[in-house]
Amino acid sequence: MTALVAIGVLSFVWEQHFQAYTEANLKNTASSIASGVARQYAEHGGYYDPDGSVNSEVTSSARYVYENSKGVGIVVYDTVNHQTIWDSTLIDTSSDEGGNSDGQAQVPTGVDSDAQSGDVPADDQAAGGTPQGDATDAASGEQASGQADQGADAKTNILKQSLKPSDNYVEVPIKVDNEKIGSVSVWVYGSNTLLLPQDVEFREKSYQAMFFAAAIAIILALCIGFLFARNLVRPINRMTKTAKAIKEGDMSARTEMHGDDEISRLGETFDEMAESVEKDRELERRLTTDVAHELRTPLMAIQSTVEAMVDGVFEADTERLETVNSEVQRLSRLVDALLKLSRLENRSTPMKEEVVDVGSLIAGIVSTHDAFVNDSGLSMEFHAQPGVYVYGDADMIRQATANLISNAVRYTPEGGHITVNVKKGDIMASIAVKDTGIGLSPEEAKMVFSRFWRADAGRNRESGGLGVGLAVVKEIVDRHGGWVHVEGKPNEGATFTIYIPLYDENRVKNRAKNKEKSKSRPKK
Repeated sequence: MTALVAIGVLSFVWEQHFQAYTEANLKNTASSIASGVARQYAEHGGYYDPDGSVNSEVTSSARYVYENSKGVGIVVYDTVNHQTIWDSTLIDTSSDEGGNSDGQAQVPTGVDSDAQSGDVPADDQAAGGTPQGDATDAASGEQASGQADQGADAKTNILKQSLKPSDNYVEVPIKVDNEKIGSVSVWVYGSNTLLLPQDVEFREKSYQAMFFAAAIAIILALCIGFLFARNLVRPINRMTKTAKAIKEGDMSARTEMHGDDEISRLGETFDEMAESVEKDRELERRLTTDVAHELRTPLMAIQSTVEAMVDGVFEADTERLETVNSEVQRLSRLVDALLKLSRLENRSTPMKEEVVDVGSLIAGIVSTHDAFVNDSGLSMEFHAQPGVYVYGDADMIRQATANLISNAVRYTPEGGHITVNVKKGDIMASIAVKDTGIGLSPEEAKMVFSRFWRADAGRNRESGGLGVGLAVVKEIVDRHGGWVHVEGKPNEGATFTIYIPLYDENRVKNRAKNKEKSKSRPKK
């Protein structure tokens, strides 16, 4: 379609320019004839010879152009005496009628050359003399001259009718000493566009070449477009097949596309998404296994202890009942942790937003954990910058920090050290908990906030905890518009840092306004 439109526009523009070009050529031709006639006119003193006939030298330039140009009509006209000097149409008709075959117009008899050229002597004009002729028959000569003039005028009218066989022609004045003494008219027989037969032939061949080129261009465009579309569709088909394989359960399927173009980057993004989905599915499987394990172990302990007491194998003493109670409490903590995590993820737990002094809040948490840390054979120190305020839920921040301290105690061997720091940045407050425990690798740092994930898969439940504490930390920090950063090295310890936006009165007001606007919007 584009090629056809381009060819149509090109043809239209080419037609306009070609017509302008041919018209300019004819105008140049007419100007050349006019220049030749004017030059000969000046040399011979007029259009006519002494015998009253048209001087052939004066019209030689018109005759030359006519003889060397096919299909061109030319008329040289005397605008002073209103006579046709040379007419190419007479050449074609006179040969059939036995008349003049060189295009020369016949001058009426009885008129001398001076009258025909418009150069009547001044003495004759002053004396009222008549044209040269038979002196004894002046009256009859005048009558004959008048009849001849009438015949010439009638012939001139006929020639004028044949002067423009085409509606479109070019006319150029003949000037001698800046005075107009005639005109040259040029046209093309049978053409209103001033196109010569050779021009028409050239135009038709040009159009044929254009259409031929258009056909070749369309064919090449189709071939190139097919190859381009094929290369474009190939990676899309690959991604489609990969998506279908993932849908059917093959989570390891990848497009394996690499490159700098948009399709290759899309393929790389698709592979990253597939890898993330595969990890999530693996986490879901592990979550199911871990939850079943976490629930099955205490339930089996409770069941076996109760059955033994019922069968009389164990006595229902305080020790046995304490074992059952500890397992029930573990189940309760696990269910409670999962419930809290679910509520945080679903945003069903409302936040009690207020201005919180982070330093004072964390100082209280550290003091309540001193005994727990000392009983574990560890030491802990606390540093806080003054004037660190955030806007959020104090209870949630307390719970997140407590989870980090508990996690550090759980994974730090006896004799280790824990450091808690509160700092104020440009726009964020930071709460960092650093330990000298078992540490973790960069790969483990990416998985540390997953539910039921433990740094050491071989640890038992007693030392490893429930496996949901850090997931709760991440959800709490996300609720406050912050993030958690973790870094560490194996056997060198780890550092967990919570970042929460500092209190900004203007930001809090804007957020409150946005909440009011969202509440006032009608529900669809």
